[in-house]
Amino acid sequence: MITKFLAAFFLPCLLVMLFTRVTYNHVVGLVLTVALIAASAYKGYTHTWPLIVIDAFSLTLGFYLSSKMMKRTSKSA
Repeated sequence: MITKFLAAFFLPCLLVMLFTRVTYNHVVGLVLTVALIAASAYKGYTHTWPLIVIDAFSLTLGFYLSSKMMKRTSKSA
C-alpha cells in the first residue's frame, strides 16, 4: 500500500513535467497526465480518497514546476 502512495506522490508530477517537455506546453502536459490518471481510476487502481488527494497535490506541484520550467526556457531562447 505504501508503494501506491509513493507512486501517487511522485509519478503525476514527473509525468506533467515530461509531457510539458515533449509538447512544449504545460497545459497540454497537465491534460495528458489527468487523462492517464482518469484512465487508471476507471480501471480501479485509484480507489481511495487519500490517493486521489495525493494525486491532485502532485498534479498541482507538477504544473507549477513545469510552468516555471517553460518560463525559464523561453527566457533563455
